[in-house]
Amino acid sequence: MEKKPLIILSGPTAVGKTSLSVRLAAAIGGEIISADSMQVYRYMDIGSAKATPEERAGIPHHLLDVLDPEEDFNVVRFQTLAKKAVEEIHAKGKIPLVVGGTGFYIQALLYDIDFTENSGDMSYRNMLERKAASGGGEELYRKLQECDPRAAEQIHPHNIKRVIRALEFHHQTGARISDHNDEERQKKSPYHSVYFVLTDERSLLYERIDRRVDRMMETGLVDEVKRLRARGVPKDAISMQGLGYKELYAYLDGAYPLEEAVRIIKRDTRHFAKRQLTWFRRERDVVWIDRSAFGQDEQKMLEEMIRVVRQNGLIRTEGMEQN
Repeated sequence: MEKKPLIILSGPTAVGKTSLSVRLAAAIGGEIISADSMQVYRYMDIGSAKATPEERAGIPHHLLDVLDPEEDFNVVRFQTLAKKAVEEIHAKGKIPLVVGGTGFYIQALLYDIDFTENSGDMSYRNMLERKAASGGGEELYRKLQECDPRAAEQIHPHNIKRVIRALEFHHQTGARISDHNDEERQKKSPYHSVYFVLTDERSLLYERIDRRVDRMMETGLVDEVKRLRARGVPKDAISMQGLGYKELYAYLDGAYPLEEAVRIIKRDTRHFAKRQLTWFRRERDVVWIDRSAFGQDEQKMLEEMIRVVRQNGLIRTEGMEQN
């Protein structure tokens, strides 16, 4: 069976994916699927840097504003929603363009990673969850370091859900989840794909991050977090773990002054961008688009991406526009 086309445009936060993705979608007859763990939520527009209706320029966007901020969102739910969106876009004769910085989500869709549970027995997971709830999270992380050091390196100690999942996998199968994930990554993609990663000189990227945070503050991020807090969204909700939301929630709770909250947001966003780039360097078969190498000229970047897409046989040459 012939593989269907899929284009990915990823890269670190604040690198400029939104503008370029809309231009690329317009040029190739595409629709955009957001691969972002925060833009999926309603009422979270400023802090998630969600494209405004004007910025979307009439290009259909999928997986924006589909969940309330009280709801959980994870890679399995993303994969389910994204696969459905891909099918809908293909059914219209359009090309799905997956855009976002959450590399694990992109990987889950691109390689159709299997997240099925190994057993219906929830007793071990329930025991781990009780231990975590009673303050045993650090102990669980130490346990993971012993049985699967590589998974422990890749999972943040505070990401209790993923720590528990890795321990549960080891308990049920005797195997390491890091080895399982490696095997899944070696799978052939069910799609005929091109995977672009947009990047820039680190100093320029960090400047963009600082400017973006300043712009978010100027356009009302504090009020956005106040509204979510007044709505009753708890500070430990998954939606409130996003950069900007977590720190401003703490500021509103009196943990530190506003200036300190902004400093922490900028610092942690820079660290996040660095981790994202590390992730993308590990991915195979990616095409790097370095903004600096193109003199920051989006038209030239767009032309190069179209050339690569055409070279890989994902689009016909006729009738293409370069916006």
